[in-house]
Amino acid sequence: MSVKIKSVILAIKYKSQTMNKKLLLISNSTMAGEAYLAWPQKYIKDFLIAENVKKVTFVPYAGVGLSEESLEASYDVYTSRVSEVFGSLGFEIVSVHNSADPVKLINESEAIAVGGGNTFHIVAEMQKTGIMDAIKNSTESGIPYMGWSAGSNVACPSLMTTNDMPIIEPTSFKCMGVIPFQINPHYLDANPEGHGGETRQQRIEEFLVVNRKVKVLGLREASLLYVNGASMKLLGNRNARLFQFGEEPAEYESGSDLSFLLG
Repeated sequence: MSVKIKSVILAIKYKSQTMNKKLLLISNSTMAGEAYLAWPQKYIKDFLIAENVKKVTFVPYAGVGLSEESLEASYDVYTSRVSEVFGSLGFEIVSVHNSADPVKLINESEAIAVGGGNTFHIVAEMQKTGIMDAIKNSTESGIPYMGWSAGSNVACPSLMTTNDMPIIEPTSFKCMGVIPFQINPHYLDANPEGHGGETRQQRIEEFLVVNRKVKVLGLREASLLYVNGASMKLLGNRNARLFQFGEEPAEYESGSDLSFLLG
């Protein structure tokens, strides 16, 4: 088979996968002074109602410090917290950590939600349990997917633009790649006063020196991406900043069509 024919087949396959995707990629769960998941509730509700979802499968593996008792206890706390919010919106939550067969649960899901926390830990657990590939396959077949913070990171090709400390070593940095660019959630424009370390922009530019063909979207807090097939829009209250190697960062206002990043 010629290289040209292979390229055409891959392009057709990618387009088919892209057309099915329903994603809600949220920068952060909580704004200062607000209740948990307060600011994105409207978007979450509209997203799930539009897809006729009643029950959501939740992945709590990023929540590692919510209980001093054990990781399982932390997952219980996290699931309870998310269940309270989603329940108030009319949706039931079931967590993969309570399932004897997490892959089967993912494969039978109406929708999937991946919570924020430590990205290295959630990637390690998703790889170990086998749900990384299962969620990728489900998402590409059209099952609605939402994630916030680390949950948005794992939708990217890799975890390399996370802000988190590597508290555990995953099998690899590879993530689902259901979007072809990187997200930096909680993007900040400046360092805190009196801090002499690198800015977030400098860290992203370091990444781009090594990964020159990759685009990175700095997703500020109170903003999210809504992907519907081949369409992607920036929603929420803040602009986003796009980084590409050798180019000045570009600002995009809320409401912007960012579909070109899916190409």
